Amino acid sequence: MRILVVEDEVDLAHTLHTGLTAEGYSVDLAHDGRQGLWMARTGEYALVVLDLMLPGLNGYKVCAQLRRENNATPILVLTAKDGEWDQAEALDTGADDYLAKPFSYVVLVARLRALVRRAATVAPPVLAVGDLSLDVAGRVCRRAGARVELTPREFAVLELLARRAGQAVSKTDLLYHAWPDEAWDPNLVEARVSALRKKVDAAFHRQSLQTVRGTGYRLVDDRERD
Repeated sequence: MRILVVEDEVDLAHTLHTGLTAEGYSVDLAHDGRQGLWMARTGEYALVVLDLMLPGLNGYKVCAQLRRENNATPILVLTAKDGEWDQAEALDTGADDYLAKPFSYVVLVARLRALVRRAATVAPPVLAVGDLSLDVAGRVCRRAGARVELTPREFAVLELLARRAGQAVSKTDLLYHAWPDEAWDPNLVEARVSALRKKVDAAFHRQSLQTVRGTGYRLVDDRERD
């Protein structure tokens, strides 16, 4: 089971990595808010442990953005901000639990186990735009019931478009989502969108993946054209 720890205190982050790995988790680390957001967007994590006072993008904004994108990954806030208003704001922006520093490691692990149990009772998210569906947990794409084989990068691009269905998504956002460590060349996006059009549109005689001139792309339900 994979956990993402977003923590800018490097020593603490590595301590958590060591401890949680010993508990049997596979742990990835991010040390600033933007990197944490990009990594959490992949949908590959069972849990996110999130600090609030992060460089680049604070934890409140990371949490709020994930929830706006319908990312339901459980989030446990782990922070030195221990006021009741801080806790209320974190929970209101979409966090599932809150633990103030300094903290008991035994309690942290117990709370993570509780979040895992709670998440197991919820069906994994399936994003649907018309007859196009994406099983985020299983990384499976289907159109009109037929399975469409996508590369990991293609799936990441299509997932973000599906999470923001009907909205224009910039090439920059798509780059940061699918290529967090290489977010500099828009040609990466253009090549994947071209491949996606062949697989999810042309193969089914559809036109759901649209170009938004000067911005990027939009995914729509185009069935009314039929």
